[in-house]
Amino acid sequence: MQERTHLENQIAALTAMQTELDDNLELAEMAEAEGDDAAVDDIQAALADLKDRAGRAELEALLSGEADANNAFVEIHAGAGGTESNDWANMLYRMYVRWAQQHGHKVDIIEEQGGEEAGIKSATILVKGINAYGWLKVESGVHRLVRISPYDSNARRHTSFSSVWVYPEIDDNIEIEVAESDCRVDTFRASGAGGQHVNTTDSAVRITHEPTGIVVQCQSERSQHKNRATAWNMLRARLYEMELQRREEEANAQAASKTDIGWGHQIRSYVLQPYQMVKDLRTGVESPSPDAVLDGDLDAFMGAALAQRVGGEDA
Repeated sequence: MQERTHLENQIAALTAMQTELDDNLELAEMAEAEGDDAAVDDIQAALADLKDRAGRAELEALLSGEADANNAFVEIHAGAGGTESNDWANMLYRMYVRWAQQHGHKVDIIEEQGGEEAGIKSATILVKGINAYGWLKVESGVHRLVRISPYDSNARRHTSFSSVWVYPEIDDNIEIEVAESDCRVDTFRASGAGGQHVNTTDSAVRITHEPTGIVVQCQSERSQHKNRATAWNMLRARLYEMELQRREEEANAQAASKTDIGWGHQIRSYVLQPYQMVKDLRTGVESPSPDAVLDGDLDAFMGAALAQRVGGEDA
């Protein structure tokens, strides 16, 4: 039923864009005949916006994976480097929250471990919205930042790394069985950024799946029962995502597993000094506006990576 509703929405959106195109073309002919240059400029701007929306709709039509329409968990982990890397992880955290908000998605904070001086060591958010996983899945990998560190009194240039790991929230239609005997469940006291206690009970839950080494944790609720349920859901989702990666690896004959947080494994570089540039190392897409990218302007990077991925699957 949900898939049918989504398909109906896609058809309605495409029909509306076709109507909008026809209307704008008719208005353009009238404006040109009347010599109304201001109206022509407005129509050109409207057509450019329509082109962007049509391009996004075209990519969304390609999101046909069994979990692409699902919500998405996004994990962010700071690499080695202390405060500088923690601050970079926090910048990425903010970037994905901004992207989600700009696309009308809801964001739930599942877990956050603050850095000792600034930023975060790790965080997990749940992005809720149609095709959230389909778009965000191409963001998994290591992200590299080059800048003059605000934490360095000598104003030296620093390189920092953080990893992003995206996996789909799974629904009742997908069955993933997890043996409790394979898991270690720990409880601990939930805390906020900088070590400040959110509450004084051991309500946070961490589950370690010993056969795979996967670790998930949740501290978003004051109830240990609710955190435990969310953590089990996250673990099932991670195991499902691992299965999706295994299938893709077999199909593409290339590794698609988690990599070390460091040199040689990054998917995108964000350079703030000595020049300004964001470059995706997989697709070659660049932006001269890192501030806009870090404010959530990621569609060009995601779209190119999705198109490349779909093209690779079709090859």
